[in-house]
Amino acid sequence: MGKKQDTIRRVRINYVPFRKSAISLAAAGRPGARRALLAGRRRRLARFGRPGILEELMPEVSTGRTAFRFILFCAAVALVILAAARPQFGSKLREEKAQGIEMMLTVDVSNSMLAEDFEPNRLERTKYAIGKLFERLQQDRVGLVVFAGEPKVQLPITSDYRMARAFARRIDPSLVSVQGTAIGKALEQALLAFSGDTEQSHGRVIILITDGENHDDDAIAVAERAAQMGVKIFTIGIGTPEGAPIQIGGEFIKDEKGDMVVSKLDEKMLSEVAQITGGAYVRSTKQSIGLDEIVKSINEMEQTELSMMRFEEFNEQYQYLLIAALVLLLAEFLLLDRRNRCWRTSTFSARSNRRVCVRAATAGLQR
Repeated sequence: MGKKQDTIRRVRINYVPFRKSAISLAAAGRPGARRALLAGRRRRLARFGRPGILEELMPEVSTGRTAFRFILFCAAVALVILAAARPQFGSKLREEKAQGIEMMLTVDVSNSMLAEDFEPNRLERTKYAIGKLFERLQQDRVGLVVFAGEPKVQLPITSDYRMARAFARRIDPSLVSVQGTAIGKALEQALLAFSGDTEQSHGRVIILITDGENHDDDAIAVAERAAQMGVKIFTIGIGTPEGAPIQIGGEFIKDEKGDMVVSKLDEKMLSEVAQITGGAYVRSTKQSIGLDEIVKSINEMEQTELSMMRFEEFNEQYQYLLIAALVLLLAEFLLLDRRNRCWRTSTFSARSNRRVCVRAATAGLQR
């Protein structure tokens, strides 16, 4: 009996380095690791005797549980490797509160903005100034309305300045199919384009950039309505009183009589619109289009609380993989190599009865 116990003790002691080698195989990720695991176990057990006898001496050892623990460990290692790669997908929105101004830029894109009294022309100079403005903004929200004979919302109110700069670069007379200069309609569209996030109107302004040649409607009446709503209109007159001819595709535009069309700056109407709403009028020069002066005035205004939605492009997913790996490692740690007590008892009894039957049959044959 003492010899059997010593044999079992030696088997259990030698089983520890075998388990370490299995773990190293799992960590290395070699193919056929499970077969190597079982083969190594058989070789070590064969040192102590025939496998059949050793299984009878160690009825509590379960080969299936050992293999299952190995599978759990390999799966946990694979999940940890995937988590280390930091998988990311999707996007999420994060709301931020800030004090700022809602600013609608209303830009004239009629053919008269192609006059070359500013280099290279009025419209290109306006686009450059708007792009510089968007680069300096931090907590304000901006929108963009383009107009000629009809207005069009080019960019709704947003705090995404990168998108705003991209839309500003695309400003072109082809965006509006109806030619003309309807300043009143453009101001109406700008008033409707403000967001509904706040009921306060003292933090809303319209910046109108045009040569002032209004042909189609009454911009003064719309300015009076904006003043009642608490919206200030700042106007920028781009052009010269002397005017300049309009060139499209290398040819100058002519009227019905064949005379060359000259676009002149109308400062009177722009000054009236700004004065009615409590804004300011600035005349562009070749050195500055006037946006810097207007932004300084806007920064002195009372600001309102704005809610901004920030996009976070990459949503981290590694934490879910780590949680799954920890669960698998915990299961591998809690799962024993030994069978349940009832299973060991029944297995040992069955094997004992089988040995008794074999010995009785052998004795009968010998008789």
